[in-house]
Amino acid sequence: MEQYYHNNLYLNLLFLFISAVFLTFSAIFYKHRSQYYNHPNLPPGRPGIPYLGETLDFLSTGWTGRPEKFVTDRIREFSSSAFKTHIVGEPTVVLAGAEGNKFLFTNENKLVVVWWPDSVSKIFPFSETTSIHEESRRFRKFLPQFMKPEALQRYVGEMDEVARRHFASLWEDRDRVEVLPLAKKYTFWVACRLFVSLDDPARIAELGVPFDDVASGIFALPFDLPWTPFRRAIRASKFIREEYLVGIIRRRKAELAAAAAAEEEDILSYMLTATDDGGEHMSEIDTADKILGLLVGSHDTAAATCTFVVKFLSELPDVYDRVYQEQMEIARSKSAGELLNWEDIKKMKYSWNVACEVLRLTPPVQGSFREATTDFIFNGFSIPKGWKLYWSVPSTHKNEKYFPKPEKFDPSRFEGNGPEPYTFVPFGGGPKMCPGKEYARLEILVFMHNLVKRFKFEMSIPGEKIIVNPICVPANGLPIRLFPHKAW
Repeated sequence: MEQYYHNNLYLNLLFLFISAVFLTFSAIFYKHRSQYYNHPNLPPGRPGIPYLGETLDFLSTGWTGRPEKFVTDRIREFSSSAFKTHIVGEPTVVLAGAEGNKFLFTNENKLVVVWWPDSVSKIFPFSETTSIHEESRRFRKFLPQFMKPEALQRYVGEMDEVARRHFASLWEDRDRVEVLPLAKKYTFWVACRLFVSLDDPARIAELGVPFDDVASGIFALPFDLPWTPFRRAIRASKFIREEYLVGIIRRRKAELAAAAAAEEEDILSYMLTATDDGGEHMSEIDTADKILGLLVGSHDTAAATCTFVVKFLSELPDVYDRVYQEQMEIARSKSAGELLNWEDIKKMKYSWNVACEVLRLTPPVQGSFREATTDFIFNGFSIPKGWKLYWSVPSTHKNEKYFPKPEKFDPSRFEGNGPEPYTFVPFGGGPKMCPGKEYARLEILVFMHNLVKRFKFEMSIPGEKIIVNPICVPANGLPIRLFPHKAW
């Protein structure tokens, strides 16, 4: 009886404790929701369930391969191109369509600034004296000098050299491959070569292990516990920045001082010789931070695009044939062993139209967030300071208003002047447009050239499911069968 009494008392106390915690958090939530959602004239929408908002709905549409569904369903429901929601822990207004894209892109650093969840800053820490916005502005001030077309022209041959070695070592003499992991290796090898002149396969493999932890942990659930992908990403980032990259940076500084390396050798040399407005050089750890950010930023997105190029070329033989003809005209114009150059890239017009249509239908990044820095009005709706704004790529790319028969693969959409402004936005727009757009174009075209001149191919899983988690990728990595061309 006494044991029963103690057990019953324990259960009652536990129930009271849980009830108190629940009521406390509920009070906080409803106070928080009232604080945010009682602003007059907000866009239509709903906050979702306590604590989670509509985050699960937002994510699940990507997991099922229909990332645009979260946005398009609510546009129809509320008859509005802007609606309010609560995702990733934040009150958010979603803007869909060219008008919303234009508004955000043209008001960057005026009404809105780029926003990332706090978890990202744990993996990519910034200086204690600067914010993510200040760091972003500093970085973008000099990065275009390296990423602009005239600066990248001299690196086309290096990309081609890396691609040739990649296909020779990982594709040739095989009848089946899985494209996505190989495409990731290709983009990583290119980045290591062009960013830090790292060309030794053993050293690239050494860096690749912690790098994979960083890349896979960026968008993992932000549980900072020893066994989680998020914690592994934090540890791996610290190792890469403070040990691996700082060592490379110190050796390069010594080489530059001894005139054993050129300022234009790679982006690392450029960063080490560039100065800010006060004539100061970037610190070693800041340089390492930026290099790691570049490596990550150039990795998954370009690899996903290369992978989907393979998917669509395998499904559309007529498109493959035109790409093959264009690339073989270039290949036959080269002498034995001669690498691609800028003039060759300029001839790949149809191939780039194909790549753009791939980016339209399967954009690697589905959108991004901004934060309102002041109260403002959009289309008659009030947007309060501190709210987040999300612009959606696929809901624009698959809008028949901008792209008739939006599900049809049609590279001719990009002939002439191409799509209307603010309708094709895989690289964003405005001051925050991806500075690596031209770099990605070269990387994708060099991949296409080396792929089609070697192989035809077919998908091992026809109609393979596409998922978004958070990058748009084939669910099984796109396994294919290879059919090598006879010597040409």
